[in-house]
Amino acid sequence: MTAGAGDARMMPDGLAFDDAGLLPVVVQDRASGDVLMVAWANAEALARTAETGLAHFWSRRRKALWRKGETSGNGLRVVEARADCDRDTLLLVVDPEGPACHTGARTCFGETSPTAAGMLEELARVVAARAGAPPEESYTARLLSKGPDQVLKKIGEEATEVVLAGRAQSDERLAEETADLLYHLLVALRQRELPLVRVMDELRRRRGGG
Repeated sequence: MTAGAGDARMMPDGLAFDDAGLLPVVVQDRASGDVLMVAWANAEALARTAETGLAHFWSRRRKALWRKGETSGNGLRVVEARADCDRDTLLLVVDPEGPACHTGARTCFGETSPTAAGMLEELARVVAARAGAPPEESYTARLLSKGPDQVLKKIGEEATEVVLAGRAQSDERLAEETADLLYHLLVALRQRELPLVRVMDELRRRRGGG
């Protein structure tokens, strides 16, 4: 169920906890679609998650409630909660505030082959990282330093290259020019400080509308 952060309506009704009062929770990155981790939660943990909008779990080893990121600072901001068909497993769709794994890795499952959305999110992170570099050391920083008009002009140029590649019927060139265009679109999003997830949300909305 989707609801605002801190909204008690976030959690689905009728969840089937096991004999210990627990159920498994699968955590998914909203932007990339990657599974970040799996944990356990009881009713109290889910109530705290709904109240705060931050993922809380139950530690079977320590027999204690815990909030992801309470020591590391790498919290999980919950966007949506969904029950599976048997209502005995919960999916939390989140915006992670740092690496999900205690080892410092982005996910608890190591680096897997990214989905198409995951690849775009990874590229967006690279753009964000390079945006803070000295302009003389980074093309991204140099382009951003020239202002939004120059960034938008570059998108127009790259879009023209995509059209020309399509007319030339060259699959290799079309793939290359499309990659260049996607990169520059991400630079434009960075210029406006508009997160990629906003675009993904719009695509999901359009898909739902048929």
